[in-house]
Amino acid sequence: MRTTRPALLALLAAALPLVLVACGDDDGDATASGGDSPSAASDPSDPSEGGDEAAFPVTIDTANGPVEITEQPEQIVSLSATATEMLFAIGAGDSVVAADSYSNYPAEAPTTDLSGFEPNVEAIVGYAPDLVIASSDPGDLVSSLAEVGVPAVILAPAVTIDDTYTQLEQLGAVTGQVGDAAELVGQMQTDIDALLAQVPADAAPATYYHELDPNLFTVTSATFIGELYAMAGWTNIADEAPDAAGGYPQLSPEFLVTANPDVVFFADGGAGGVVAEDIAARPGWDQIAAVQQDRIVEVDPDIASRWGPRVVDFLRLVIEERTALASVQ
Repeated sequence: MRTTRPALLALLAAALPLVLVACGDDDGDATASGGDSPSAASDPSDPSEGGDEAAFPVTIDTANGPVEITEQPEQIVSLSATATEMLFAIGAGDSVVAADSYSNYPAEAPTTDLSGFEPNVEAIVGYAPDLVIASSDPGDLVSSLAEVGVPAVILAPAVTIDDTYTQLEQLGAVTGQVGDAAELVGQMQTDIDALLAQVPADAAPATYYHELDPNLFTVTSATFIGELYAMAGWTNIADEAPDAAGGYPQLSPEFLVTANPDVVFFADGGAGGVVAEDIAARPGWDQIAAVQQDRIVEVDPDIASRWGPRVVDFLRLVIEERTALASVQ
């Protein structure tokens, strides 16, 4: 999903809380690790108990309610670019037979003209999927697929980094890649902890503005991407915007100049997009500290708008800028 398109911002804002995975029997305990269904005789956290093995049927609680997958899927259609990245990252990429038009990563993803925003059920079914993954349920996608016997899992846009971990574990459970998903989550947590440790404990406060598009739409700390900045020690100028409650306010040039951010991050670059020189040349922006100190940083719009494994890459970028700024403050 590309948050650089303001019309899609509401989809992120509508993200629902996620719950933990429950494997095996319907009355089994929930497990965040996505391991086998726990029982009185087994401990899914103990490798000796077979916690890395796939267990079917498996039931997970998602944005569209409990979903049961009776057998390990062999043909998956992904209508979410984030889900596509997750599936390949946990070793389930070989089962993905089709991905939506935004699924441009990894390179081997089977990108098609399928849309996750205006899904064509007939076209989806044409790939003979035994599982469909999406980030929303437009046009009664789930019920339409159910009528032809195809289960669908809705993994709504993440609100916190824990949601990312949970979704990876859920996908691991429904694809039979429990161990790989758990390993990836553990590695991400380790990498993120190491990155956060790089931020000096005594670093002076630093403010930022994250640009979604040239119309000055941005994010607040209440959003997923805003949380990542906060983890890295940044203060978001948009939190004080008049319409910040929705999470994706549109700032006025006057507000932004007055807020005077230390760094401008922009995610509306790329082919045909803005460049740092465009931002620096905006009327009045020469008064902003970020412009005066040449701290205008481009971020990959895909990495900055998806909540999959590459959030580590995004955090690395913003932490590098945070530590660099701290060194001269």
